[in-house]
Amino acid sequence: MALRLPRPHRFDVYVAVGGLLGGLLLVGLGLGTRTSDDPITLFDGPWPVLVPLVVMAGCELLRRTAPRIALLTGTVAITADLTTQGNIATILMFTDLVYAAVLYGPPASARRIPWITGLLTVAGTLVPFAVWREPEALLIGVVTGIVAFGPAATGWIVRDHRDAAVAAGLRAEQTALLAEMDRTQAVSAERARMARELHDMVANHLSAIAIHSTAALSIDKPGTSKEALSVIRENSVAGLAEMRRLIGLLRDADGDSEPAPAPTLDSLAALVATACANGLDVTLDTDHGRVPAPVELAAYRIVQESLTNALKHACPGRVTVALAQRDGVLDVRVASPYGHRDGPRAPGSGAGLVGMRERVALLGGTFEAGPDGACWAVRATLPVTEGDPA
Repeated sequence: MALRLPRPHRFDVYVAVGGLLGGLLLVGLGLGTRTSDDPITLFDGPWPVLVPLVVMAGCELLRRTAPRIALLTGTVAITADLTTQGNIATILMFTDLVYAAVLYGPPASARRIPWITGLLTVAGTLVPFAVWREPEALLIGVVTGIVAFGPAATGWIVRDHRDAAVAAGLRAEQTALLAEMDRTQAVSAERARMARELHDMVANHLSAIAIHSTAALSIDKPGTSKEALSVIRENSVAGLAEMRRLIGLLRDADGDSEPAPAPTLDSLAALVATACANGLDVTLDTDHGRVPAPVELAAYRIVQESLTNALKHACPGRVTVALAQRDGVLDVRVASPYGHRDGPRAPGSGAGLVGMRERVALLGGTFEAGPDGACWAVRATLPVTEGDPA
């Protein structure tokens, strides 16, 4: 099976053609690196110089696609050139092959070639001087260093800078990818927070509207209908106010508007009064001190959502809301009658329980919700950091 070499790079073709034409011009002018009476010149005349020159030019075609093959073949050609009058173009093309082998070759070859050429340079300096004891013998090592070690060291430096640039580019891409992932996670977290806030603020009012409108349609009594419409109007106005406040915050890109104060545990009495006006029988028992604002908001929203669920699903009976702070934990418990309900129900999606569980998880607490005897109980424990202001 014939070995098929890859197509040479366009720049390599230019280098090969330029080196060949330059060498032919030097041969035509009769310029060589040695004279015909030099002891190492075995083949006299201009024609033997052409063989290493042509072979070296052919190796230049492979300097990028097959650098090791090109360097090995070029080494044979430069050795053959030493037996002729020599050509400076052949030597220059060989230095380029050494440079290209380090720059484009495999990592193992790129590490070995500078060491090999360095050892050859040292040997070319010490051995001739030890044999001939002439200062001129040191020039052999100098020439070897210029022809072999210099290009290899240059190729290694360029390769090292190139690899560093590639690594820096990869790190920049990874940093950009991580930044995009952080941005996506931040957007997702903000969307989830907005969804919880919107659900907790509006669901209570809409549930009351749905239940009372259903009651007004099912009971044909003017007094009952008027009372239901009053409750519907109150909850509609309150729900619209909450919606406007949230939409205003979302549209306020410059942050010019005053942020609305977050609900506090002191507002639980008003929340319970609203629930009683919507038809629930609620008792409130609170025993807590100062708690951090995130814990306070989470506890308020849990009570609010629990009362909303009681309004939609609970049987007639008393709903109890209890908050107690002890041992660095705020315990929130809401219990409502559990069982079959004959009256109108408001549809539910289950998002309320999910939102409460997420709020508690964000604060590192625990959350439970489910039947407890004849009641449906919601219990959350929220860690409280002592000494933090509310």
